[in-house]
Amino acid sequence: MNTLNYLDIKLEQTSKEKVVLTMMVDDKHLQPFGLMHGGINAVLIETATSIGANDSLDTTKQVAVGLDLQVNHLKSAVKGDSLTITATPNHIGKMTQVWQAVITNQTQQKISVGRCTLMVKTRD
Repeated sequence: MNTLNYLDIKLEQTSKEKVVLTMMVDDKHLQPFGLMHGGINAVLIETATSIGANDSLDTTKQVAVGLDLQVNHLKSAVKGDSLTITATPNHIGKMTQVWQAVITNQTQQKISVGRCTLMVKTRD
């Protein structure tokens, strides 16, 4: 089982210009105090940015993998919240890519923001 399936992350839009994912917060996303675990924000941001970065590559020859991830948690999310993750590129280079992502809830409040630097690797 992959991360998208396990965490019930849905692909809404994918391209080399923009990636949009959605996820409904459920019990499996929570930490013991009933709030969504901050690591889920990191997973969502790196997932969205990685999908976008790889859409700009011929993945039979190259793959983009996370090199650095920065996440700021801005607001708590709880069970039943509907999250939208939107990622866009800041830089698409031959060896690295830099993407930013914003996670919002159903009322358009920002839950988290982040940036991911990805390294472009040649497949063996």
